[in-house]
Amino acid sequence: MTTLDIKDLHVSVATEDGDKEILRGVDLTVNTGEVHAIMGPNGSGKSTLAYSIAGHPKYTITKGSVTLDGQDILSMTVDERARAGLFLAMQYPVEVPGVSVANFLRTAKTAIDGEAPKLRTWVKDVNSALERMTLDPSFAQRSVNEGFSGGEKKRHEIAQLELLNPKFAVLDETDSGLDIDALRVVSDGVNRYTAQGDRGVLLITHYTRILQYIKPDFVHVFVAGRVAEQGGRELADQLEAEGYDKYTRRSDAPAGAGAAAQA
Repeated sequence: MTTLDIKDLHVSVATEDGDKEILRGVDLTVNTGEVHAIMGPNGSGKSTLAYSIAGHPKYTITKGSVTLDGQDILSMTVDERARAGLFLAMQYPVEVPGVSVANFLRTAKTAIDGEAPKLRTWVKDVNSALERMTLDPSFAQRSVNEGFSGGEKKRHEIAQLELLNPKFAVLDETDSGLDIDALRVVSDGVNRYTAQGDRGVLLITHYTRILQYIKPDFVHVFVAGRVAEQGGRELADQLEAEGYDKYTRRSDAPAGAGAAAQA
């Protein structure tokens, strides 16, 4: 079992009005073999957590630690974190004009494994992964995310997940913008990944609909940069019925924190 351990994590981001603290002491432990869902209102810091773990330069860690089996993730560069076994599926995947999906995937696999995959086998693997995501093989020759629909971008992210096969996947609102058919395809891809048994998932979402297909072991309610509540799958059902009001009312979030988190 491998463990991703987040302890007392504080993160700030620069704004026009000065630095704003977004994460205000996050404690969270994810083991391989577990799916953790993070839910919460807009501006609560969910995406900030994802990008801070991945190493986005916009976010400054002011306190706390993130370790992967005792290794200090925060001292690593972004590529070192990927090689250590972390993967981020972005909420808003960026376009990379001029770089084909095929070249992007093979370059990423080579960088992570330290050697290039055998071309004949790799082409077959890529085509199979795309097919499972209901993407035509010709998709591999398109520039990364350029002109992709929202659903294509998210399905491409999960194809990456299957091919790169990291220890831990952080999925930032992978369900946003998906219709019901695409949601099922994406969920099936995540479930294939977790079915290996030795992989962990941190799934960030606003809504419970994806949790009908991807069953979480733990649900965490994020409010004002902290974990306000945690429990099992039943907590997601409670949030669907009652919303976040009782958590936001008791929150002591400083003015502007929510807006900064969305920046």
